[in-house]
Amino acid sequence: MALSWIEIKDRALRFANEWKDEASEDAEAKSFWDGFFDVFGVTRRRLAQFEKAVERPGRSKGFVDLFWTGTLVVEHKSRGRSLDDAYKQAVDYFVGLKDHELPRYVLVSDFARFRLYDLEEKIATNEENSYHEIPLAELHQYVKEFGFMLGYEKRTYKEEDPVNIKAAQMMGSLHDKLKEVGYEGHTLEVYLVRFLFCLFADDTSIFDKGIFLDYLTQNTREDGFDLGQQMAMLFQVLNTPVDKRPRNLDDALAQFPYVNGKLFAENLMIPTFDRTMRQILLDCCGLDWGRISPAIFGSLFQSVMNPIERRNLGAHYTSEKNIFKVIKPLFLDELWREFRTVQSDRKKLTAFHGKLSSMRFLDPACGCGNFLIITYRELRLLEIEVIKVLQKGQQYVTVNALVLVDVDRFYGIEYEEFPAQIAQVAMWLMDHQMNMRISEEFGQYYVRLPLRKSATIVHGNALRTDWQSLLPEPKEGEVPTHYNFILGNPPFVGKHYQKSSQKADMLDVFKGIKSASDLDYVSAWFLKAAQYLHSYSESKIDVALVSTNSITQGEQVALLWPLLLKVYGVKINFAHRTFKWANEARGKAAVHCVIVGFSKTEKNTKLLYDYVTPTSEPLEQTVANINPYLAAGPNVVVEKRRTPFLGMPEMRCGNKPTDDGNLLLTDEAKDKLVAAEPASLPYIRPFIGSEEFINGNWRWCLWLEQVNPSELRKMPLVLSRLEKVKQFRLASTAEPTRKAASTPGRFFFVSQPKTEYILIPEVSSERRKYIPIGFMRPEVVSSNKNYLIAEPSLMLFGLLCSAMHMTWTKYTCGRLESRYQYSGSIVYNNFPWPLSPTDKQANNVEVAAQKVLDVRASFIGSSLADLYDPLTMPPALGKAHQDLDRAVDQCYRKQAFADETRRIEYLFELYEQYKAPLVTSLAEEVKKKKRTFM
Repeated sequence: MALSWIEIKDRALRFANEWKDEASEDAEAKSFWDGFFDVFGVTRRRLAQFEKAVERPGRSKGFVDLFWTGTLVVEHKSRGRSLDDAYKQAVDYFVGLKDHELPRYVLVSDFARFRLYDLEEKIATNEENSYHEIPLAELHQYVKEFGFMLGYEKRTYKEEDPVNIKAAQMMGSLHDKLKEVGYEGHTLEVYLVRFLFCLFADDTSIFDKGIFLDYLTQNTREDGFDLGQQMAMLFQVLNTPVDKRPRNLDDALAQFPYVNGKLFAENLMIPTFDRTMRQILLDCCGLDWGRISPAIFGSLFQSVMNPIERRNLGAHYTSEKNIFKVIKPLFLDELWREFRTVQSDRKKLTAFHGKLSSMRFLDPACGCGNFLIITYRELRLLEIEVIKVLQKGQQYVTVNALVLVDVDRFYGIEYEEFPAQIAQVAMWLMDHQMNMRISEEFGQYYVRLPLRKSATIVHGNALRTDWQSLLPEPKEGEVPTHYNFILGNPPFVGKHYQKSSQKADMLDVFKGIKSASDLDYVSAWFLKAAQYLHSYSESKIDVALVSTNSITQGEQVALLWPLLLKVYGVKINFAHRTFKWANEARGKAAVHCVIVGFSKTEKNTKLLYDYVTPTSEPLEQTVANINPYLAAGPNVVVEKRRTPFLGMPEMRCGNKPTDDGNLLLTDEAKDKLVAAEPASLPYIRPFIGSEEFINGNWRWCLWLEQVNPSELRKMPLVLSRLEKVKQFRLASTAEPTRKAASTPGRFFFVSQPKTEYILIPEVSSERRKYIPIGFMRPEVVSSNKNYLIAEPSLMLFGLLCSAMHMTWTKYTCGRLESRYQYSGSIVYNNFPWPLSPTDKQANNVEVAAQKVLDVRASFIGSSLADLYDPLTMPPALGKAHQDLDRAVDQCYRKQAFADETRRIEYLFELYEQYKAPLVTSLAEEVKKKKRTFM
């Protein structure tokens, strides 16, 4: 067992006193280094060798004074000699070492001084003279600098640390080699997880430092023939208590501890290895596995199982930064506040410590366990601070009696087996890292071996699993336990991309609920969580789930949230509005997400986090209520409406060809057709979708609404196109489309106005402050990617271009990724128009709207994309829109809106009024007045 730091310091003092007068390298260097290793309670002979021979190409053979494979090179000089020269000599040996032999540390000494170089620290800081110089007499003060002797060193875990990628690549190579020899599936997954544990244990003092590498090197043949058998024996030993092992067990195996935890319990088929596979495993041992955070390697090794994913290692890793967005407002910030409140009261602090150890956490879509791992780590870090305060001025006690928080309060459900296994092991490894942290803090070695407790990670379908079934059954007379916090990042699968099994899951969770098939897959986790809260409504349970932003926008809000709010009574307590859920590894995978924290309990303080851009830092604000659109305001749900409020003009979708491209023409196709059949020219019209409208481009279409059949028969190329349209429609599975095959010259859906019309693009970038909206001539055919208003007016145009309408759109429209996806039935028909603006107010809007059009027209050759890009928008246009915003605001109320939050609160309140029966009389009142918006 490793020594405590107190004992190590005592040994360092004795060692320094014993060697304070020594000067000769030749006479006593070896005894000096044997004594140095003994300071840390480790045997030099087992870890390192003297005079390691190193071949140096083109030069004579060299001899390293002391060599510890993969960890340390020592160069020793007589007292007073140059330590700079000693360092250069040590590094000079590297050329003759294999990759897995290369050390992280170089240590040079002349008896009187030590100089320790951390080579990775030198690389990270880019400082040539980065080292720690320690006088022999002061060694006891700096023993923690040599924590690597025991696996104690403090570590910084970086998501993009090259060791993470290299580790996964090496394990990927081993995976492929094992698979080539027919070792696959469950057995291969378990085998890799066992290797993973051993590699980590060898570098972090779960095992005595380096014994796994030593066992592989000394007890297996170079050709790898016996490696499988030796691993089988090792795994058996790791699963056997020391007192149950054979008395004649080889010392090389007897030195390994009893691990337990069922990790090594299953009997596996013994694989065959070869020289290359053995070398890969040795190279794996050469990495510093203690540097790899359990919070990231799970996702890395999940990608190991898929060669395609392996090319983009880390693409599915959830960054700690994003995990903190969930756990801090869910529980962590509150726990730290409580700690600071009670730390001066020992009785209350002791009760708080007990509370920390009793809380239960569930991630019902845990993957490789990232959320659980980080949550556990943060809870243990808080516990350390609690213990520090409790131990102040107290009698010395063993660490074992101080630590209460353990992994058995953590639960997860994962659909795939390998990630579930990884999560189980990763929780043990994070537990061990935190035990090492405790050891550093309190000067005692603390390790939990054998493993007696474990996280409960179930391999199964979370939507078909009773979440309560993971918890221990209550004994007779006991109240059933429950989770305190449910958190995680469920799968993002849109309604159009769900597999049949996922659709079946949705139907099972949303039993008897209409329109469940129109919801994203992630919504099922929200409903399951709400149902769990409802089952334990007397208990304090909080939930925070990550979701695609789709369930808080557009039509999905009306399908999901009335159920959650009204039937199950959930309250939204905090939320992150749309941001990019991106990882920190290379090949970043980014999805536009939200985070919703909710419970049955109403919180006094509700936190809303907004983002200026999807990648910016969040801005926190305290609000009275958070509604399903993740806006500050009442719990309104905007449902589809057939007509707009207050008798406003109808909005229609543009014309839909459903033609497989045969009614549409590029510039080149149009020119060719006209050249071949000039009679077609009168029937070719400009055709414009969202993209063309915004970017100033045109396509063309065959518009045959008024064509004479006799003329049409004279155009064989056009007829050929119509025949293709007919066949395409006949092949459709939709009956309306097949029916439309009888009129192939007509668009499937026609809504083209005969007068000038207002055009609103369906999709527009969220970067723009305003959606580009414009007037269009009747001869320009609009596609179904636009919305049309055939009764245009400057007043209506001004209202649609205003900040009021943009704010409403931003909160209620659907999204394509983060881009606005406008909807007539959701956004336009539900927009709370100003009730009855005066003639003066209306005139001000019209004047300001015309100014916007005039400024646009003055920039000849600039597209709407140019004019409305935040970086290139002309100041004159920005000023014209600001004037328009003020004019529109005055139609609603006299006082200005301080910010967007106040604006959307006002609009939601107005919407609630318009939805009420009172809206009928309001509409009648508007009609009585002479002034309308037209």
